[in-house]
Amino acid sequence: MNAARLDLFANPVTRKLFGHLNAAGQVVTDSPLPPATQELVKIRASQINGCGFCLDMHTKEATAAGETPTRLHLVATWREATAFTDAERAALELTEQGTRLADASPGVTDEAWAAAAKHYDDDQLAALISLIAVINAYNRVNVIVRQPAGGYQPGMFG
Repeated sequence: MNAARLDLFANPVTRKLFGHLNAAGQVVTDSPLPPATQELVKIRASQINGCGFCLDMHTKEATAAGETPTRLHLVATWREATAFTDAERAALELTEQGTRLADASPGVTDEAWAAAAKHYDDDQLAALISLIAVINAYNRVNVIVRQPAGGYQPGMFG
């Protein structure tokens, strides 16, 4: 296994950054946004961003929390899959548009926002957009340093 370009866990700057990101993530974890939706969002953003480390972590955490293998295998093709609720589909669409901001001139469309707002209240929407921002930050740091994937064990970070 190749080593990361930088040891994110030993470096004092990234350890401090991760402390803040973890605190932000805990706000989302403690929010009324359904836990299954939270994991699906983390997985989809990580797929789009090519973050193997986060995919390893969040698929294992989702499995440990009782998520089915079928749903996990279908996250990348959620539009065609019948395994997701309308609310989850709205969250995944918002995740895709919020993750691909540089790829889409309109950014997040009014239709995507309205679909999410149909299924989630303001606190859940606030948690959802916060989660999209936080997982994208984690993805970018891990992709930039080429953080290796495969060794994560559920719960190993707390």
